[in-house]
Amino acid sequence: MDMGLRKVEPEPIDPSVASDVVDPTPELQFRTIHGYRRAFRIAGSGPALLLIHGIGDNSMAWQPVHSKLARRFTVIAPDLLGHGQSDKPRADYSVAAYANGMRDLLSVLEIDQVTVVGHSLGGGVAMQFAYQFPQMVERLVLIGAGGVTKDVNIALRLASLPGGSEALSVLRLPLVLPTLQWAGQVLGSVIGSTGVGRDIPNALRILADLPEPTASAAFSRTLRAVVDWRGQVVTMLDRCYLTESVPVQLVWGEQDAMIPVSHGHMAHAAMPGSRLEIFPDSGHYPFHQHPDRFVDLVEHFIDTTVPARHDHEQLRELLRHGRTENAVSGSRDARILVLEALESDERSAT
Repeated sequence: MDMGLRKVEPEPIDPSVASDVVDPTPELQFRTIHGYRRAFRIAGSGPALLLIHGIGDNSMAWQPVHSKLARRFTVIAPDLLGHGQSDKPRADYSVAAYANGMRDLLSVLEIDQVTVVGHSLGGGVAMQFAYQFPQMVERLVLIGAGGVTKDVNIALRLASLPGGSEALSVLRLPLVLPTLQWAGQVLGSVIGSTGVGRDIPNALRILADLPEPTASAAFSRTLRAVVDWRGQVVTMLDRCYLTESVPVQLVWGEQDAMIPVSHGHMAHAAMPGSRLEIFPDSGHYPFHQHPDRFVDLVEHFIDTTVPARHDHEQLRELLRHGRTENAVSGSRDARILVLEALESDERSAT
């Protein structure tokens, strides 16, 4: 996450622009890069937003907000390699590789700078993208982001075990997937008011794509690149101080059962000047449960912040001095959680 940056004055954005225009419809497009076909959905015009989905998901995850955001912005939502309609080769599915893929796609589309919006695994990819290509990042919006600390849902830990994710092959057997979908719908009707209940429709949507052999293999490689039986392998707390000149908006569902809301408080404490918005009555997909509120939040965040610009000399100074006491703020409890995690977690050495 090396991103020594300096601020410049933004161009003013008129909120009334395109307010009376029908929401643009995202168009599915493809580009072949390094011999692999990459799918993405694009709509709108204006400053660029890059929307990065989570593990096992695809660009349709952004359907509730894509068109609304495209009223004012050029909104690009890719299918990560191994996901959706992008190719699914036997390849490197690490967060660093995904960040490279985002750089390559934006370069092909002739987009030099972007506000990056990442959900779950996509939040970790967004942070890694800012780490590797700070000159391209204007702002970060992280939603239920992975990679804050090692804690993660037990289901993902189990799936990362030898044979765990390969068990997805059972979904190819007759009636197995329809039975799971039926059971999920029944369970959702019973616990729909909980975070897990609210996320069941998205879990079922993702599950429907996994029986395909190359999709399940890509899912396994992606998961094992970031999670093992002890939890998340790639974490970012030790380098969050490098975002001090980058506008950061954190968004979490109060009932997130996949990546707990405590991670949002920790990331907020570890990122100087960041903003944190907690969505009540929301699970892991707050932009699904409250799409209009999410769009308003993103627009307000962009309107009230100055886009970052890369300053390599400032980066050198940040790296020389490292993390200081002032780099952790917030409530006493949040600071304690961050400092304890920094002392005890095994952290990525990327």
